[in-house]
Amino acid sequence: MPSLAITLRSAAMYAVLSVLTLVGCDVPASGLLPTSIDGEAGEPTGAVGTTGSSAGSSPTGIALPHRPPLRIASFNIQTFGLSKLQRTQVVDILCDIVRQFDVVAIQEIRSENQNMIPEFVERVNDGGADYDYVIGPRLGRTATYQEQYAYIFDANSVRLDWNSVFTMVDEEDRLHREPLIATFRAITDEGTPFQFTLVNVHTDPDEVAYELRVLNAVYRALAEEPGGEDDVIMLGDFNAAPEDAASLSALGRLTWAIHGIASNTRGSALYDNLAFHPAHTVEFTGNGGVLNFAERYRLSLAEALDVSDHLPVWAEFSRVEHQTGVIAGRDDSSLR
Repeated sequence: MPSLAITLRSAAMYAVLSVLTLVGCDVPASGLLPTSIDGEAGEPTGAVGTTGSSAGSSPTGIALPHRPPLRIASFNIQTFGLSKLQRTQVVDILCDIVRQFDVVAIQEIRSENQNMIPEFVERVNDGGADYDYVIGPRLGRTATYQEQYAYIFDANSVRLDWNSVFTMVDEEDRLHREPLIATFRAITDEGTPFQFTLVNVHTDPDEVAYELRVLNAVYRALAEEPGGEDDVIMLGDFNAAPEDAASLSALGRLTWAIHGIASNTRGSALYDNLAFHPAHTVEFTGNGGVLNFAERYRLSLAEALDVSDHLPVWAEFSRVEHQTGVIAGRDDSSLR
């Protein structure tokens, strides 16, 4: 196999993280954590971001509110543009979906109007929410079809390291849409906040097998970066179920948050997911699922497809960093 150079770009500089070699993909996916789904259709129960019973205390002994675990989601909002913002029912549903989560990685933003996402986030915040966003560049091989990625996040729940945001440089044009990468830190009143790097992806359905191999190299480059963040979560529209993504899950020995549940609105396939290394991201609680908005909002199939042909997928993580058992250095042998 040819060598694969992965180059990453921040706002201010270029950085070559690693030169990796694509190897065979004959290692079976194993050691995947079980998925626990709360709710009949794997829907989040209750509103994310509310406080529960008091737990922990401040240095002065005053009880502090216990924050619920982080819920990180991915949502391919099919052909997301101004036309959807003009449809009241669709926007109301999309805004309500975003408010269920602490961070939402969005794929398939199609509007050329760069005021579209700011306007959408303003509508998410109607009623007192405090969500913010970061959006990547327009990506695509032709001028007639381009997409953007974005992260929309609850600023009262997580903090974005704005200096960490970058888009992968793909000088040899291996991917139709290079990932948008960003690092977040949970807001918590207990212990060391969980810090994690998200890799927002959308593979091309005609080149899934090859693009998954490239994304595996992207994951390895990030996870093996000296002094970098080992909690790397790749999420988005993979156009493949875990069992069909051996080139990604086997080489990275990744845990997939979602198994055995359709993530498309028609209920026929699992395309969307969150993937991470189980030995590094031990903050995963085991809970994850698919938010079936057609059932939640009692929509017909036609009405649901007006929102998107994909359903949001999500996974839950502790707000506090957990010890992985590595005392000095990092053991990444399982990534090779």
